[in-house]
Amino acid sequence: MTRYVINLKDLDRTRIDLAGGKGAHLGQLSRIDGIRVPPGFCVTTAAFDRIIAETPALPAELARLAELDPGDRDAIRDLSARLRHTVETLAVPDDLAAEISHALGEGTAYAVRSSATAEDSAAASFAGQHDTYLNVIGEAAVLDHVRRCWASLFAERAVTYRLRAGVDHHTVRMAVVVQEMVFPTAAGILFTADPVTGNRRVTSIDAGFGLGEALVSGLVNADVYRVRDGAVVTRKIAAKRLAIHAAPGGGTEHQQVEPQRQDLPVLQDPEIVRLAELGRVVEAHFGSPQDIEWCRDDDGFAIVQSRPITTLFPIPEAADDGNHVYLSVGHQQMMTEAMRPLGLSVWKLTSPAPMVDAGGRLFVDVTPRLTDPAMVQAIERSDPLMGDALRTVADREGFLPTAAAPQAAPAGDRPEPEPLATDPAIVTALIEGMVASLDTLRREIGARSGAELLEFVESDIRAIRRQVFEPRNLQAIMAGMDATWWLNENLQTWLGERGAADTLTQSAAHNVTSEMGLALLDVADAVRPYPEVIAVLESAADDGFLGALPRLPGGQQARDAIQAWLDEYGMRCVGEIDITRPRWSEHPTAIVPMILSNVRNAEPGARERRFAQGLREAREKERDLLARLRELPGGEAKATETKRMIDRVRTFIGYREYPKYHLVSRYFVYKKALLAEARRLVEAGVLHDAEDIFFLTVPELTEVVRTRQVDDGLLRERRQAFAQFQALTPPRVLTSEGEAVTGAYRRADLPPGALAGLPVSAGTVEGRARVVLDMAEADLEPGDILVTAYTDPSWTPAFVTVGALVTEVGGLMTHGAVIAREYGLPAVVGVENATTLISDRQRIRVHGTDGYVELLD
Repeated sequence: MTRYVINLKDLDRTRIDLAGGKGAHLGQLSRIDGIRVPPGFCVTTAAFDRIIAETPALPAELARLAELDPGDRDAIRDLSARLRHTVETLAVPDDLAAEISHALGEGTAYAVRSSATAEDSAAASFAGQHDTYLNVIGEAAVLDHVRRCWASLFAERAVTYRLRAGVDHHTVRMAVVVQEMVFPTAAGILFTADPVTGNRRVTSIDAGFGLGEALVSGLVNADVYRVRDGAVVTRKIAAKRLAIHAAPGGGTEHQQVEPQRQDLPVLQDPEIVRLAELGRVVEAHFGSPQDIEWCRDDDGFAIVQSRPITTLFPIPEAADDGNHVYLSVGHQQMMTEAMRPLGLSVWKLTSPAPMVDAGGRLFVDVTPRLTDPAMVQAIERSDPLMGDALRTVADREGFLPTAAAPQAAPAGDRPEPEPLATDPAIVTALIEGMVASLDTLRREIGARSGAELLEFVESDIRAIRRQVFEPRNLQAIMAGMDATWWLNENLQTWLGERGAADTLTQSAAHNVTSEMGLALLDVADAVRPYPEVIAVLESAADDGFLGALPRLPGGQQARDAIQAWLDEYGMRCVGEIDITRPRWSEHPTAIVPMILSNVRNAEPGARERRFAQGLREAREKERDLLARLRELPGGEAKATETKRMIDRVRTFIGYREYPKYHLVSRYFVYKKALLAEARRLVEAGVLHDAEDIFFLTVPELTEVVRTRQVDDGLLRERRQAFAQFQALTPPRVLTSEGEAVTGAYRRADLPPGALAGLPVSAGTVEGRARVVLDMAEADLEPGDILVTAYTDPSWTPAFVTVGALVTEVGGLMTHGAVIAREYGLPAVVGVENATTLISDRQRIRVHGTDGYVELLD
């Protein structure tokens, strides 16, 4: 016999399918010693399934929900209203009504609360999306409000939330919790981790008078208390002019708080500490930070809901219980999005620095070096926000061991350089060595399969680590960077010239990334004369467009040009440090928008003219600077040293880009070989899909290949976790307490309303902002200012069109900054929340020399 009503005490967290998220969590809460949960019962999802099955109009309408566009608000509103009305007006079957009525106490007031199967999960809270009704009195009223809770599954806000979260409407069902009312004098919300900073040792409590609905609905400001280590560390007492209380005949009513009570604290310190202790008990029971709804009456505190906090960034695992400080690798590599396990594993094997991962991102534990001022200063020079965040932590009393001495740099960090000649042959030899080793890899990997292939790949990754991070290679990279810093610092001191190296590095030799962007202009030249080819590109919906081109006039030439470009640069893509990301060679439609943009906006022969113009401007700048220096006291010596540094920067700065290009070239070779092995595993029935390997580490994949067995449950967990990680924003600096430490620009020289950032490429440009989050959707015109979250080398083709660059993430020597300087593109990076504070098509002015952005309209 189907049970439609179950006592909360008979439920636990495993029964979400039966009781929904809220019901299952309340059942689990009621099992915790010392935690008071108001008694009640759950009208199970079986009851909801029955009313859906017995209402003929519903299945077809439900099917239409899945077809809606999340942005089509009118269609969502209309269909949601019809569904909601249908459910609210249906008759509750007599036997179901009798079972609910039998569970009610005579004269008891109840809270009737929606409990959907998709809510209160680690992936999505669905907070506030479904309905709750308080102080419901009488059998008829309870039944009516149960129907309303069922119907709230189809509220416009809930439907929109599911569509945007990618939740299948057919998989979500609704239970209803019916609990005895608590009539509180105070209520609120407790977070067992600070919801703003993420600090797991800080409990944050919001409190107001009366029922908690006034806080949840935003009608009143709350008192806010923070507790750490059993003590109240901060308290903010709000003016509380309104409270919601239970009305005598049922429902709730708004009441004005007496003037003399409005500014009084809702809770006293002993109560605050006690409530925080209860929160820690609940957190320990569920094993993760919790968002808890509480209330207080004459009998003390009651807990009426607990759900996981879904917005906290995970903490990397540490080998001890001491304090740790983690630095984001993604902010340095311009890849702040979540990576799959294979991508994380390969990058860890590649890097010489020990890395940890959390939330699908990589971090370096810099705790041993945080007391070294030189390390902090170097980071601050490259990324002021990251450097300021590190200083904030380093300056905290008691957080780091006071007696710690600066530690030696880990193996593979920048070595003490021996004298390096300013000789282009050094760069040529390094590049030739990498080209030769890549050719060797391609020859040797083809003959391997099975466990031998995995062993070969892992061994080769460790070999590139030695090659890319060997001292001579690092010296060549650092030579260009050091010369850049020397020129900027000294020429500003001697001549008042800011960002002089920005012009001096234009059209530098051996910059494979800038060459990639310019080479796409040649592709546009091959396409531009042929309207039918352009038409195919404009309508390209999938990667088969290349095969269609040879049948068109000029199509073979166009296809050859595109394919030649892909042969040279097709191993790149957005987020290229993640081996699992689709490469341009695998997904050539990704480069079509940039080809078409060049066709529209560039003139034939633009590549050579742009490079020549940059070279001419760099030489003119050099002559001007040296002439001005010679007029100074001691000017001849200054000019001689400056000339030496200019030659040095032009010799080595372009090479800064090559090791990463070489690295991702090898990654693509590995990827093709590993996917071929994965397809063999699919044919053998070991894997369901070749891309299942993306959710395994290198050692795990080796074991699967060796044993011919895979844990399907692990793959499901990894996919679910990756989906959750994608929604998280990684911090630049994270502590072992879970705190995301935010740095700031310490500046007082900005115009009102200007957005501060790091100046990385000189010049001032005014134009139309184009806020672009996906390069494949970029529709740029000459002079537009590209505003985006970050730019790795894959964004370089867009740089040939735009007039300036603004990013949320970046540093002085990250790829976007280097290429912006080479192209003579004014750029400001590290502008916090630029993509939300700047509107698409808004007119802005970028001050690339001074490091800020003005919003003009």
